Amino acid sequence: MHYEGNIIRPPSEAQSILLQVTVGCSHNKCTFCGAYSGERFTIKKDSIIFEDIDFAAKYCRQQTRLFICDGDALIIPQRRLVPILERIKQRLPWVERVGLYANTKSMKMKSPEELKELRDLGVKIAYMGLETGDDITLKAINKGADSSRMIEMGRKIRNAGIKLSITVLLGLAGRERSHIHATETGRVLSAIDPEYVGALSLMLIPGTPLHNDYRNGIFELITPDEMLTELGTMIATTHLSSGLFHANHASNYLPIRANLPRDREKTLALIAKALDGKVKLKPEYMRAL
Repeated sequence: MHYEGNIIRPPSEAQSILLQVTVGCSHNKCTFCGAYSGERFTIKKDSIIFEDIDFAAKYCRQQTRLFICDGDALIIPQRRLVPILERIKQRLPWVERVGLYANTKSMKMKSPEELKELRDLGVKIAYMGLETGDDITLKAINKGADSSRMIEMGRKIRNAGIKLSITVLLGLAGRERSHIHATETGRVLSAIDPEYVGALSLMLIPGTPLHNDYRNGIFELITPDEMLTELGTMIATTHLSSGLFHANHASNYLPIRANLPRDREKTLALIAKALDGKVKLKPEYMRAL
């Protein structure tokens, strides 16, 4: 396989075939993210992509899922993305699910009919970074969309029959807007009603604008207990028809996996125990991105 730069994939795609179709991120302006720092976003040549699919056809016959890397593969024009997916179906007929990252810009560029075409060609799940439902924080982190656009595009993906996994980031709003960040995120998640929500805890990356703000005293990093309080508020205000809300990423202090609404009260009770010191939190040295 031909890999360039950083290969980023969701934790749930750990066992998937990783097919790199783009290098970098089409947005690459979020103040907290250093994953693609210095990388120019490009779409790889079809000849290289098809060669990697052929490689997977020979050596990846036990893997039934495929993830299209890297940041925001949905931005690939339909005339190029369709042949890639057709090649996957032809050469890897045992692959049951194709996943990819998507942002609001790329979702807006695709018509409902185009999204349904991608679904029919095997795209069963899209991963979107909401980070927060708070419009002030969304603007501060340079996310490129407000909460209304997040809701609109999230619903668009779901209406096309593609499952949606949304990432939110605890601690992102600092101390002053912590409660607003939690409740507004719950509001937006409820409006979209995704199948999956993944909560990560903020880890400041040297060299990013947000880390610079922290060093200069502009941004205040909240404590582990405050992040847990945020998580509890977020879960309490998130109303899904039937979805998985998990906070079991390596960055989190308390692993959580909850089916909402069924496990809401049980999960809030666990968070309360942790805040009372009755459940141990993950030590700082064990956290990772």
